[in-house]
Amino acid sequence: MLSGRRYQLELTAVQAEQCQEFADVCRSVWNTGLEQRREYRRRGAWMNYAPQCKELADAKREHEWLKAAPSHILQQALKDLDRACRDHGTFKVRWRSKARWAPSFRFPDAKQISVERLGRKWARVKLPKLGWVRFRWSRPLGGEIRSATVSRKSGRWFVSFLVDDAAVTPDLHAMPGTAVGVDRGVATAAVTSDGEFFDREFITPGERTRYRRLQQRLARTKKGSTNRRKTISAMGRIMARVTDRRGDFCAKMAAHLVQKNALVVLEDLRVKNMSASASGTVAEPGRRVRQKAGLNRAILDKGWHRLELALTSAARYTGTTLVKVNPAYTSQRCYACGFVTEGNRESQSVFVCKNPGCGNVDHADVNAAKNIRHAGGQPVSACGDLGASRSVKQEPGSRATGQAT
Repeated sequence: MLSGRRYQLELTAVQAEQCQEFADVCRSVWNTGLEQRREYRRRGAWMNYAPQCKELADAKREHEWLKAAPSHILQQALKDLDRACRDHGTFKVRWRSKARWAPSFRFPDAKQISVERLGRKWARVKLPKLGWVRFRWSRPLGGEIRSATVSRKSGRWFVSFLVDDAAVTPDLHAMPGTAVGVDRGVATAAVTSDGEFFDREFITPGERTRYRRLQQRLARTKKGSTNRRKTISAMGRIMARVTDRRGDFCAKMAAHLVQKNALVVLEDLRVKNMSASASGTVAEPGRRVRQKAGLNRAILDKGWHRLELALTSAARYTGTTLVKVNPAYTSQRCYACGFVTEGNRESQSVFVCKNPGCGNVDHADVNAAKNIRHAGGQPVSACGDLGASRSVKQEPGSRATGQAT
């Protein structure tokens, strides 16, 4: 099974300059290749990896600066571009901006990569044209190296090894028959149908104050100035710590859930669409833009998508099945009787069933998580039950009568 291992590099000044140069060349190759593909598509023709790779070899004979980077990392950049264009479409693939793109490049040939342990805390890796590079030995490799990716984040360089750890996904979970529903929210990051609450603050009050002051300083700096670069770097260091905490939180929660459950059920949320801006256009400006921006920040801060990715990765080692269901009316439907109405949810945390024959009281997020678990891979209809015979456009009503409320 393929898995990733990331370590912080300890580069010399010359090696750091080389890494930046390699990344710049890869960025240029990506942008040139993308422009070429778009020009071909405008004329109704196609351009793929193989002819672009041949043209790259010809370009290296004409342009000396292309020879600064190893050939196979440039070829890998074209391979990544080819895959991105096939998956998303040529005109939807983004340019790699010098200001917004995190520099990175990949060494795909494992035969040219060597790793040696130097001590308890340090090791070194031999990479083409970089030579031996020291890195902090924060965890064992745990497998055979397949490739290595060098990247920069918040002023620090890292190496990520893709390793084959020889693990095999179990045919059966250690606790078959167990299942849990997970409701993701903005007040609490995740709540399970078992009544467990998972949440934490990813940024400290001091960091939040510091970041706000840096934003104010950034607004006063001149574009392209040294002070602006320093301010952006300081902001990046704060956000890097926040991102690492969020990743650690999601990984630990995912490991906890897949170890205890053979089935994990999530809502099928389109996080990218849910966190889109409501600003609209000049002709048709959006409404309640500031409120929507606050909701977008809350959604992204809780790491909904990152939790889903962590669950997908962790489930491979336990044999857990991950299922996504339709999120419609999971927060308004009573888990006990199936009665659906908007008034069931009295507040963010209180759920009281308005069905006279039920009166179920529960935490609103726990009730939603129970509905998610109960769906268990079947789509939840707009009526709030699991029936597939009713129209999804029908107004929500009682499960017993089907009348609209």
